[in-house]
Amino acid sequence: MTLTIRRVYHIAAFSWYAFVVKNLAAKDGEQLPPGIFVYGGPWKYLTFLNLLLQMLFFGVAALSDLQAGNKAESTLNRCKDLLFSVFAFPVGTFVVILFWTIFAYDRELVYPATIDTFFPPWMNHAMHTLVLPFLLGEVVVQPHIYPQTKHALQALGGVGAAYLFWIIWVYLSVGIWVYPLLAHFSTPGLVGLFFFNMSLVVLLYLLGNKLNSHFWSKDMTSGGH
Repeated sequence: MTLTIRRVYHIAAFSWYAFVVKNLAAKDGEQLPPGIFVYGGPWKYLTFLNLLLQMLFFGVAALSDLQAGNKAESTLNRCKDLLFSVFAFPVGTFVVILFWTIFAYDRELVYPATIDTFFPPWMNHAMHTLVLPFLLGEVVVQPHIYPQTKHALQALGGVGAAYLFWIIWVYLSVGIWVYPLLAHFSTPGLVGLFFFNMSLVVLLYLLGNKLNSHFWSKDMTSGGH
């Protein structure tokens, strides 16, 4: 893939996410359905945090494209590979899969119909659908060096635990679960759900690694496992 195409792709993706985040953040001051932005605003939603993550990754990737010399050894390039392999791909794919699975079963559990009045359909798809095509496009655009699996899983586990503590803190502070679905679970059920979700994220990390190896020669992508 030529450097020009890669640069255009990364700049376009970053610009798109910046546009979406700007539009979503602007909703914070509007009259929204009860509980939507109570305590923590959009920062308590994994969807919004994921948009920031994707924007950060594509921003770093765009900056990395501008580097001269031996990019493979640069700190910026290593940061880009880490962001994509460990966080952007597994978390972004997880958000898309989980959202549409729950939405198909009962949208009121994850995205109540009342929200449609405030978030137009294009924004819903920007948050929960287009993330995946952008990530798959990145797999094709350039290879990424994956870290040792045990280090990647430690990082994913740490981030997952931090988000779990955050949504529990929100519930204990205002008595509202970030996602209505969580109100249907007992304490053991919530623990089981957390481990199920983390297992799915781990599988998606491994899938990203396999896709990366499939599209690019092993000698370019292997970081040691």
